Amino acid sequence: MKSVPTSNRSSGKGPSRAPRAAAVRDRDIDANVARVSDTLEEQIVLGVLHPRERLVEDDLCERFTLKRHVVRQVLAELEQRGLVERRKNVGALVKSYTPQEVTDLYAVREILETSAAQRIALPVAPEQLAELAEIQKAHDAATLAGDMRGVFRSNMAFHRALFALSENRALTEAIREYERRTHAIRSATLMFPQYVEKARIEHHQMLEALAARDQSRLVELCREHLIPARDAYIEAYHRRLGAAAIS
Repeated sequence: MKSVPTSNRSSGKGPSRAPRAAAVRDRDIDANVARVSDTLEEQIVLGVLHPRERLVEDDLCERFTLKRHVVRQVLAELEQRGLVERRKNVGALVKSYTPQEVTDLYAVREILETSAAQRIALPVAPEQLAELAEIQKAHDAATLAGDMRGVFRSNMAFHRALFALSENRALTEAIREYERRTHAIRSATLMFPQYVEKARIEHHQMLEALAARDQSRLVELCREHLIPARDAYIEAYHRRLGAAAIS
């Protein structure tokens, strides 16, 4: 009887190990890309990283203990999210918008978000309203504590739960996409307590409009809710431009 070559023996330790190991490595890389991308996204929103600030690959490799190819995936992910732009001979920069780009983006957000508000079937089920109120409690607590990371995350959760009431998945996905694309713009208001408090009050007014079955009021609140971040970013843009001209 011929002997079976060792490379083909069914020992459970053959070539099948390589695909499993590769799959584990891929999952680890994906997890690191998501983790670091989320961290940098928060820092852009919170104003730790500023518009036009460079994201240097060597710095990111050292800071997050990542290999260069993983850092490049992180930068690609941030670019996909609309938070970073990459320029030839410059590298990756935190996305900076012109006033016209900001106006255009927020015009699209207004169309999408007011459309979702109009599509919410009233009355909202008590359990859905209670769930939204619970999310707002987390936003209230983060605001009171000055926890800006908590404010950012709970604010997103509130709006996603609110617009999910429209029961239009395509619409809510479009809202999420444009919300993310304007994260860099929102940094102009998130670091100022008066804007954060204004947003918190408006969330409660939205809850009251839902409870009162006042759709027109809800739609108007959603429209007005977008204005402060848009206008503050444009104002900050002109201040930076003026300061650059003086220097």
